[in-house]
Amino acid sequence: MGRKAWLFSQTANGANASATLYSIVETAKANGLVPYDYLVHVMEKIMQGGTEPEQLLPWNVKLG
Repeated sequence: MGRKAWLFSQTANGANASATLYSIVETAKANGLVPYDYLVHVMEKIMQGGTEPEQLLPWNVKLG
């Protein structure tokens, strides 16, 4: 799926950003998380501040 979608990226940076997001979503799925819920959780924690990045990795997050 990724290769075909990345053909339409306008820049190398755009393709890199797409690949990064795709990787995060797939890693969340592999760890039994709902990607949307995981991303919302991460954004909330980032906005609150004071959270170590290691705590936000999909295998360290327990939702629900």
